[in-house]
Amino acid sequence: MSILIALVPAIMWGSIGLVSGRLGGSAPQQTMGMTMGAVVFALVTLVIYHPTLDGKIWIAGLISGLFWAVGQFNQFTSMKHIGVSKTVPISTGLQLAGNALAGVLIWHEWTSGHMIVVGTIAVIALIIGAVFTSLRDKTDTAAQNKNENMSAGIRALAISTFGYIGYTLVVRFANVDAKAIIFPQAIGMLIGAFLFVLASKEQSQILKRPTFMNIITGLIWGIGNIFMFMAIPEVGLAISYSLAQAGIVISTFGSIWLLGEHKTHREMQYVILGSVLIIVGSTLLATLK
Repeated sequence: MSILIALVPAIMWGSIGLVSGRLGGSAPQQTMGMTMGAVVFALVTLVIYHPTLDGKIWIAGLISGLFWAVGQFNQFTSMKHIGVSKTVPISTGLQLAGNALAGVLIWHEWTSGHMIVVGTIAVIALIIGAVFTSLRDKTDTAAQNKNENMSAGIRALAISTFGYIGYTLVVRFANVDAKAIIFPQAIGMLIGAFLFVLASKEQSQILKRPTFMNIITGLIWGIGNIFMFMAIPEVGLAISYSLAQAGIVISTFGSIWLLGEHKTHREMQYVILGSVLIIVGSTLLATLK
């Protein structure tokens, strides 16, 4: 039962790209809808946990939430340019590698020769895995029919990775209770989403049906979060963390089979190999925590 609880975050987070893809909407609409759902979830956590929200928690939460909005908006943007099956594994690999390197450079987490060797192998596996999932089959005769913009997608992913890493680093720097920070984070996320709406000049479209439908993605994200909290005491952080990353299997292959993203046989081989390397890399990193 404990392992099943630990698998829920992978299922929930791995489904976000698929659900948002089905619900439709622009990146600002998807981001705004998702943050609205996250606020609803955060309100529920206030009732359940009754956390103490002091000034430090509010400041850290708001800043962290703004970083998250940068990460999520640009991830949705990347999905529009290169598809879910490329965006999610690349994003996952870069986030894991970035957070690991930040832990080493800022907090000196790798304290032994064994940790340095294993950690280095893990980061290399993550980077190579991310590269493999983005490879194209140059012999693909249907390539001219793809509406991909790889340069724009990678650019959005780079900004997204910066946002997601900032989201986690702020919480780490603040060293506050993870449950207490959920609500301030959600408010920061909502503010960030609103700013992106203003910048995108889609104000007239934001109160349309796709925005409200994407509240579902925020609730899905929140369910994954709460089950992660439930799993950590049961199976430990390392196992919970590793299983959560398995969500890329759902998002990557689900987008191919359910959203109809085109892949040649060779590209499928690249995606499978890249996904395996990312899971292996994330598992190795989890053993060091």
